Amino acid sequence: MRALYDEHAGPLLAFVLRLVAGDRHRAEDVVQETLVRAWRNADQLQRATGSIRPWLVTVARRIVIDGYRSRKARPQEVDATPLETMPAADVIDRALRTMTISEALSDLSQAHREALVETYFKERTVNEAAEVLRVPAGTVRSRVFYALRSLKLSLEERGVTE
Repeated sequence: MRALYDEHAGPLLAFVLRLVAGDRHRAEDVVQETLVRAWRNADQLQRATGSIRPWLVTVARRIVIDGYRSRKARPQEVDATPLETMPAADVIDRALRTMTISEALSDLSQAHREALVETYFKERTVNEAAEVLRVPAGTVRSRVFYALRSLKLSLEERGVTE
């Protein structure tokens, strides 16, 4: 085993370094695993004629390929620490915003509020809203225009500027 290491470890390391883009630690691990497999198969390798370097190179290349495939099959692990420092959507802010908008909507007349609900919240077209509200389409457009203007003023009074 010592003779095998002395004869093949250096050239094998140089070969594997190219396969792993210069990552010396990874290359050393691959060479070590290759030599362990050679040790496990020592009886077969002793019977082989000629150099065993082609066998070692093939085993090393397959170890590198297997490692690459296993990393691609499993998502890369990341440190969760940056996620802990990221601000999350605040539920309280959302609730307060909803309450403010609800109060501002209650300031509108019923006709204006109904026109907004049908067109914005229920996402109906002006013609569809006109059918539901049983008023002409022009009336719906007018009510939506004035409702939005009143809603904007009501929200500004409550300190909402965006």
